[in-house]
Amino acid sequence: MNLNCRAVLFDADGVLVDSTASGERSWTRWATEHGLDPAAVLDGVHGRRSAETVRRFLPETRAAEGLRRIDELEIGDAGTTVAIPGAAELLAGLAGNWAVVTSASAPLLHARLTAAGLPVPPVVITAEDVERGKPDPAGYLLGARRAGVPIGECAIFEDSGNGLAAAVAAKPAAVVGVGAGALDSPASPVVRDLRGIRWTGAGLDVEQAAVLRA
Repeated sequence: MNLNCRAVLFDADGVLVDSTASGERSWTRWATEHGLDPAAVLDGVHGRRSAETVRRFLPETRAAEGLRRIDELEIGDAGTTVAIPGAAELLAGLAGNWAVVTSASAPLLHARLTAAGLPVPPVVITAEDVERGKPDPAGYLLGARRAGVPIGECAIFEDSGNGLAAAVAAKPAAVVGVGAGALDSPASPVVRDLRGIRWTGAGLDVEQAAVLRA
């Protein structure tokens, strides 16, 4: 399968790095410290900016301190983050024409990429760079603009419900879902991870063995 594009925009967590266990540990501890039900807090955390999750559970007067604390916990646990299979190989073939658009903060993204042994991208869009987080497409539109490529000539890799909704709304050349959780989304194709995907110079070549759903 060939996907024609000039640039690639990636989500980070669940797409380039596996930080699920780390994030769940951090949010569970945060919830416990604030007298909240960890299961309720964890529900819907993925693909959402920390500030938005914090404000769902804490009053505005405590939100700033709550956000500082979850950032501290997540960065402190970031050393357990590992790369998604195939991520290092795919990124090595991209020559400056890629970006990361993430709901994480810049320090947390850097900590997780470093722990996973992945490079920091030429263009980074984090939670602080947009007024509205995913599922709003603003982050992906800004990422394409800063990469210097029209969004219609970009491919987006996403895994979460909020992220996939943002990717589809941005109207790129292709939305690639990563992982089984993306099977019920409009993404096409959906791949198991990043193995079997390579940059050709004119787009992405996706091996059939990598595809969960075309």
